[in-house]
Amino acid sequence: MTATPAPTGTLDARYSRPDARPSRWGEVSEVLDTAETYWLSTVRSDGRPHVTPLIGIWDGTSLYFSTGDREQKAHNLATNPNVSLTTGNNALQGGLDVVAEGTAVRIGDPGRLASLAAAWVGKYGEVWRFEVRDGDFWHEGGGLAGVYEVTPTRVFAFRKGDDRFAQTGWRLG
Repeated sequence: MTATPAPTGTLDARYSRPDARPSRWGEVSEVLDTAETYWLSTVRSDGRPHVTPLIGIWDGTSLYFSTGDREQKAHNLATNPNVSLTTGNNALQGGLDVVAEGTAVRIGDPGRLASLAAAWVGKYGEVWRFEVRDGDFWHEGGGLAGVYEVTPTRVFAFRKGDDRFAQTGWRLG
């Protein structure tokens, strides 16, 4: 099997220091993989933005998150599945912030859900153990939750620091 080459990012000189270098995809993937919290941006039916923190999984290709059907983000996704997921840190003088844009697609396949449920426990511990029931996650503390996959079509990385400010972008898929 041939490994898929890492995508190549393009440095945006408008928002980067003159001597900046583009971020490497491996760094971006690591930030997405190790993040404990992501910020999901959706759009309400009246056009207003909605942003909420959540936990999720990055598998190297796609981001996954869950939400109950009664939550605002689930209502938003039903009318407009376009989302941004953001992670990084809130420090100005260091770190790498990442924004992934794409379309959220609800997953119902029991096998995939079981694999994702195991990934949630592996990343977040037993408190986030989900059962798979009727095409959703189920958790005693929260009931049923739909699981969504976002395969990014665009990704942006914002490197910060005294001499490292750089914005790199990727067009995927």
